[in-house]
Amino acid sequence: MSPTPRPAPLRPAPRTTVRASHLRGGLTAALALPLLAACVANTPTGAATGAAGDGGPITVSSSADACDVSTTSAPSGTLTFRVTNTGDDVTEFYLLGEDGLRVVSEVENIGPGISRDLVIQARPGDYFTACKPGMVGEGIRAAFTVTDSGAGTGPTGDVAEQLAAAEASYVAYVKDQVGTLVAGTQELADAYAAGDDARARELYAPTRVHWERVEPVAESFGDLDPLLDLREADLVDGDTWSGWHLIEKDLWQPTPEANGGAAYVPLTPEERVAAAQDLVANTQKLVDAVTDPSFTFEAFQITNGAKELLDEVATGKVTGEEEIWSHTDLWDFAANVDGARVAYEVVQDVVREQDPDLATQLDERFAALEQLLAQHGSVDAGFVGYDTLTEPQVRELAAAVDALSEPLSRLTTTVTSA
Repeated sequence: MSPTPRPAPLRPAPRTTVRASHLRGGLTAALALPLLAACVANTPTGAATGAAGDGGPITVSSSADACDVSTTSAPSGTLTFRVTNTGDDVTEFYLLGEDGLRVVSEVENIGPGISRDLVIQARPGDYFTACKPGMVGEGIRAAFTVTDSGAGTGPTGDVAEQLAAAEASYVAYVKDQVGTLVAGTQELADAYAAGDDARARELYAPTRVHWERVEPVAESFGDLDPLLDLREADLVDGDTWSGWHLIEKDLWQPTPEANGGAAYVPLTPEERVAAAQDLVANTQKLVDAVTDPSFTFEAFQITNGAKELLDEVATGKVTGEEEIWSHTDLWDFAANVDGARVAYEVVQDVVREQDPDLATQLDERFAALEQLLAQHGSVDAGFVGYDTLTEPQVRELAAAVDALSEPLSRLTTTVTSA
């Protein structure tokens, strides 16, 4: 019997389409974001400027075939978009740059009947709003303008100096992580291309830790995130699969039952080499981007990234969907928490001055979550397979993530009001 042919989208090849669900823009455009934002809980922020500039939110109604935004313009300053899913499928809302490609800010995984807020510190300019029912496709878009209110959009005085130091510290951290990442990726790629699967499996999870700690930075650079980290479940028509999870599946080859009923066809030696080279090349692009002299990551982006990392845990790691074949989700989980904690700690002094109760709450809940993770292993010593956890253990982890998520959702608002 001849082997089952592999579907074309699963072959490692140069990526020809942008992953629609990411809507990321080009590398150069991402280096200077005109908006700085964060997803927050479903409570009013109090400082937002609404459609009429009266302190209320800009309301967004997302359904299966519409994205109704209550206004097409707002004055610069702090804005709140309150997004309500009036459809029957999960949705997400984006604010895109003038080119319609670069993601300025986003709120994802809004279930039917649910509302979520997106708080943005906005500078004057032209943008696009976009709802994506089902979280696929290009979305339902409309032009959006931020007019000049004449008010500043950033901190001044001592706080500005504190945040400048925080930004420098965080950029140094990112550079250190991606430097370690590219070295580990090269070692893993060499082992995988040479057919040393045992060594490649050993290196897979510990190397990915350095990616997961700084993934929000990677997501700001065009299509690098889907090129490197796209899961098979997220492939859409026209996508060519590349990156970590293509290699993961080939290293932990699924049974037919776990592969949609079809026998898995291993990558050929030539395909392995191509996949390995592709992984290294795209990782090097990330290194080049963050080591470019013009690269910056502002304090508000840092705090936004902290919440984004915890959302990554809640929507992928806790569910066991990220590392579906290797079951190394706890390494990713711990790395996301590490990255979120570092992002918080670089602005911690400002938070303590502005809202000491919030700082105390964050300190306690980070510690509680990290202690819970430590029951299952560590990045250095290794973790148990995620598939070995019991349902009560998974629920306990999920509850700890939820407990941290609420105060973390207030981090950017606290920093932007400093």
